[in-house]
Amino acid sequence: MINEQESGAVGGQSTVAAAEVIAAQMSTETSPLGRPGRPWDRRSPFWVGMAGTAGVAVMVGLVAAVVSVSSVLVLMGLSMFLAIGLEPAVSWLTGRGLRRSAAVVVVVLCAGGVVGGFLAVAIPVLVEQITQLVAQLPGYLRSAQDHSSLLGRLNDQFGIQRNLEQSFSQGGAAIAGSVLGAGLAVFGVITSGLVVVVLTIYLLADLPRIRSGVYRMAPASRRPRVILMGDEIFAKVGSYVLGNLLISVIAGTFTTVWLLILHVPYAALLGIFVALLDLVPVVGAPIGGILVSLLALTVSLPVAIATGAFFVAYHLFEDYLLVPRIIGGAVKVPALVTVVAVLLGATLLGVVGALVAIPLAAAAILLLREVALPRLDRS
Repeated sequence: MINEQESGAVGGQSTVAAAEVIAAQMSTETSPLGRPGRPWDRRSPFWVGMAGTAGVAVMVGLVAAVVSVSSVLVLMGLSMFLAIGLEPAVSWLTGRGLRRSAAVVVVVLCAGGVVGGFLAVAIPVLVEQITQLVAQLPGYLRSAQDHSSLLGRLNDQFGIQRNLEQSFSQGGAAIAGSVLGAGLAVFGVITSGLVVVVLTIYLLADLPRIRSGVYRMAPASRRPRVILMGDEIFAKVGSYVLGNLLISVIAGTFTTVWLLILHVPYAALLGIFVALLDLVPVVGAPIGGILVSLLALTVSLPVAIATGAFFVAYHLFEDYLLVPRIIGGAVKVPALVTVVAVLLGATLLGVVGALVAIPLAAAAILLLREVALPRLDRS
């Protein structure tokens, strides 16, 4: 046994010594570590199976990572969307000799002033009108029990009061849980809003560097065309964001004035509600009009009909006059594509997806027209 082990050790040493001699012969001045050996046969079953398994594992890990941080990615995407939307204002100021940092500060202060002024005007009105609504609830209850009134007939037909009483009689724990859930939802919305504001400011300040970094990822031979198409997409997004905000403000103002003329209660509250819903394309404006018209039933049926007619006329005015003049030809998306894009965006990302659906559809149409279709025509 010892002789076999000794002979094996001697044989191993001689093998290593022979390999060292061959290594010394392979080492040259041009290739001190010798020439590489034959590459692996990547068509071998082992290599194909290992590469396929590794690829599947990497894709599963990437999908799991994206799903786990999807909420953060949505906030980042919304922040980039807002930063691109504010970029035209920053570019206008920098074109007049202002440094970019100062221009970003001016734009952020102006946007914060507009939002702060809106809240300063809206919050007292909301508090006052919600207080009035709570104070008038007993009157609405008496009207619901009066079978000759419109509210009473609706109560008799749909059992509104009975359903409300059953909901409140289910127990205080369920109500407390609902209140707690609503409080947590409000806290989450406020936190997400602060994150979006901070990210938007940083992205807006560093947008030229981000833009250059994205363009450098394109091949040098195609980089000029990528820059032209990318700048066109940025312009479309910026025009859409600013134009959509202006159109929503006009919608809320017109709604408030109309409801004040007809003495519909909570006019300012409903005007703010319509302005917020009008930000969502395609579906937001009709939903706001229907809900406000239904609330106008508390005044009278003719007022509700007149309010519905007003919303129909206003949305025709908005679609055929305001949108072409304010947003213009920057975002040209066919009606069918607009509806499909908004529905898909709302299904995938909720309200945020519906907000960004139209400019993303415009960008997709641009890429399809300038890149995909010419290649198909040449094939």
